Amino acid sequence: MPVTLLGASEIRALAAELDVTPTKKLGQNFVVDANTVRKIVHVGEVTAADRVVEVGPGLGSLTLAVLETGAAVTAVEIDHRLAARLPETAAAHGVPAGALTVVDADALRVTELPGDPTVLIANLPYNVSVPVLLHFMETFPGLERGVVMVQAEVGERLAAPPGSKIYGAPSVKAAWYGTWRLAGTVSRQVFWPVPNVDSVLVAFRRDAEPRGDEQLRRAVFGIVDAAFQQRRKMLRQALAPVLGGSSALASDVLTRAGVDPTLRGEQLTIDDFVAVASAHLASLEG
Repeated sequence: MPVTLLGASEIRALAAELDVTPTKKLGQNFVVDANTVRKIVHVGEVTAADRVVEVGPGLGSLTLAVLETGAAVTAVEIDHRLAARLPETAAAHGVPAGALTVVDADALRVTELPGDPTVLIANLPYNVSVPVLLHFMETFPGLERGVVMVQAEVGERLAAPPGSKIYGAPSVKAAWYGTWRLAGTVSRQVFWPVPNVDSVLVAFRRDAEPRGDEQLRRAVFGIVDAAFQQRRKMLRQALAPVLGGSSALASDVLTRAGVDPTLRGEQLTIDDFVAVASAHLASLEG
């Protein structure tokens, strides 16, 4: 029996059955278009051989599109009603037993996942999209690639190159783990209710080798936060609080890292930030 997808009328009926009123807080704009969920799965290059984790499956429209490929899915859902109903919906749409595992939990607190997934698929609300992505990339190093649907502002920032106006801390922290790119736009009309913002798809692929250990990551992220806290300051000023306490000490670390102390944070690549953090840690050990 082939897996079938949810239609718009069934999604509305499920929401009524569960007394789910879409809320901004949980980002519950449900996708009601089959072509869109299949597009997400296609961009994610999902095959029957994959083990996928989906964050925020909601009523299951994207979940079924992933399961349609034959992939195994672990779905993490914070809403207890939706988590409890999802296996029933999947079974009614032809999903074989054992193909779907539902984890009833807050994605930001999940530290273990059954099935050791290697692909991440998600439709993430604005207020938690970046924290959830960074948490999953940090916590689950087995995640090799994925695609997320997010508000355009978030997606563009994640994929922004150094030097651009929207390049910021999320851009650099995401780059620590791998490469991120914009992979398509999503019409507002495919959602119910229709949102008042645009959405995009962002695809990522983890680097083959990690950039460093946990100590280095923490140092990099701390320096990134300081660099972008006041965007218009030169690095020697912006980083003084985390690189010794003075502009002179910060300048010394930056110079040893091969970075001009008069530059601003938005001009640095992830490799530059790693060099600064490495020089800082070396000075502490020395």
